[in-house]
Amino acid sequence: MLTKRAQRHRENGQCIPGVMRRDPLVHAFMPPTPSGPQSPPSSTLGTWAIQNARIYPSPDAPPVERGCILIRTGRVVDVGADVEIPLGTPTMDVDRRIVTAGFWNAHVHLSERKWAGALRRPAAELNGFFSDMVLSRGFTTVADTGSDPRITLRIRRRIESGDVIGPSIYTAGSGIYPPKGIPYYLEGTLPWYASWFIPQPSSPAGAVRAVERNIARGTDLVKLFTGSYVQRGVVRPMPLPIARAAVDAAHAHHQLVFAHPSNFEGTRVALESGVDILAHAPDAPQGIDGEFLRRVVASRMAMVPTLKMFRTTVSSDRGYLQPIYEVVRRFHELGGELLFGTDVGYMTDYSTEGEFLALAECDLDWREILRMLTEGPALRFSATDSGVIAPGKRADLVILDSDPSRDVRAFARVWSTVRRGQVLWRQS
Repeated sequence: MLTKRAQRHRENGQCIPGVMRRDPLVHAFMPPTPSGPQSPPSSTLGTWAIQNARIYPSPDAPPVERGCILIRTGRVVDVGADVEIPLGTPTMDVDRRIVTAGFWNAHVHLSERKWAGALRRPAAELNGFFSDMVLSRGFTTVADTGSDPRITLRIRRRIESGDVIGPSIYTAGSGIYPPKGIPYYLEGTLPWYASWFIPQPSSPAGAVRAVERNIARGTDLVKLFTGSYVQRGVVRPMPLPIARAAVDAAHAHHQLVFAHPSNFEGTRVALESGVDILAHAPDAPQGIDGEFLRRVVASRMAMVPTLKMFRTTVSSDRGYLQPIYEVVRRFHELGGELLFGTDVGYMTDYSTEGEFLALAECDLDWREILRMLTEGPALRFSATDSGVIAPGKRADLVILDSDPSRDVRAFARVWSTVRRGQVLWRQS
C-alpha cells in the first residue's frame, strides 16, 4: 500500500522518492536543452528518470497514466505509475506528454552529397544533418538501404565512438542491380565511372561475390533491385537464379535481404528468391491480386510502403496512388507485416506527417502504426533489447507533444528523442 506521501507524488505525476537515505528530496531536473542535437554521450551514463508522462510501453499495452521511467546506464530499470527512484536522481518532468519506444525508419539513404567526406567534416556539421533528417523525427534506429559503404561505415564509427550524435545504423552498402539495370532516375546523380563499380551481376556466382564483398566491408543488410526502372515505365527484373543466389549468400551470413520490386514481376522474383522485406510497395501493381498477396503474406515477407515518397517524387495523381494504397490495404488486411520507412535521402523532404496520413488512408489505426515504428522492426531485425519500454530494454525513447491515439499526425510532433539513455534532441 502506498504511503500518503507516495500517493501525493503519484497524484502529481511524480515518481515516488526513495526512502533509503535521509537527505531531503532533491528535484534535480535535467537542465534545459536547446532545439537541435545535444552534446555527445559521455562514456559513463548515469541514472535519471522521466516523470509525469503518458506512457505507451508497447503497441498492445494500455497506457500508463502519469507514469515514470527510471533509466540507468542506457537501460530501462523500471516503468509504471509507482516507480520508486533513489533520492537525488535527476528527473525530467514531461508535463503529461506521450512517451513511446524509439522509432525505427526501415528505409533511408545516407547518399546525399552532404554526407561525403565523413571523416573530414566537423562533428557539429554531421550532428546538424542527423538532427534535421532523423533525430527531430524521433528515429533512434535507421536502416540505410543503399549508399556508399565507405562513407556510411565511417559515419557509423563516428557515432559509435561518441564523436557524432546520431541514430543506430544498419546499412546495406551498395545496392545490387540486374544486369544493365541501374535505374534511369539515378542518371545525373552518379559520376560517369560509377557504373563500373555498382554491382550488376550477370550470374549467380557474381551475385554471391557482390554480397560477400559488401559483407566484408562491414555491412549488415543486402538490398536487391528485383525490379529496376531502366526507363520511365520500363522495369527490368533481376533473373531469378541471380536473386536466389544473392539471398542464399546473405542468409548464410544471417543477414536480412531487402528488395526494390517496382511491379508484379519484381515482386514475384523477390517472393520466389526468399527476400525478407520489400523496400517499397510495388508502384506498378497490375497483376498483383488477392491470391498473390496471400502467397506473399504466407512467406512472411514484410513490406515498407514508403507512400509519401511516391506522392512526392513520382506523382500526386490519385489514379496513380490509389492502386498502390489498395495493395498496402489488402496486404495489411491479410495479416501482412508492415514496417515504417520513408526513403529519405532519396527523398529530400524529411517530414513524416504525410506518411502517417497515407497509412491512415490505408486503414491502419494508430496502434498498428506504432507497431510499424517500434516493436515490428525490432522483432524483424532480431533487436530483442528494443522496440518496447520494459525493464532491461534499451532506453531508446520518443517523447511526443500530443497523443497519436487521437490523431496519427501526433507521431510527427516530436518533443524529444532519447537513444541509449541520452537526450540527443529536444525542442527548445
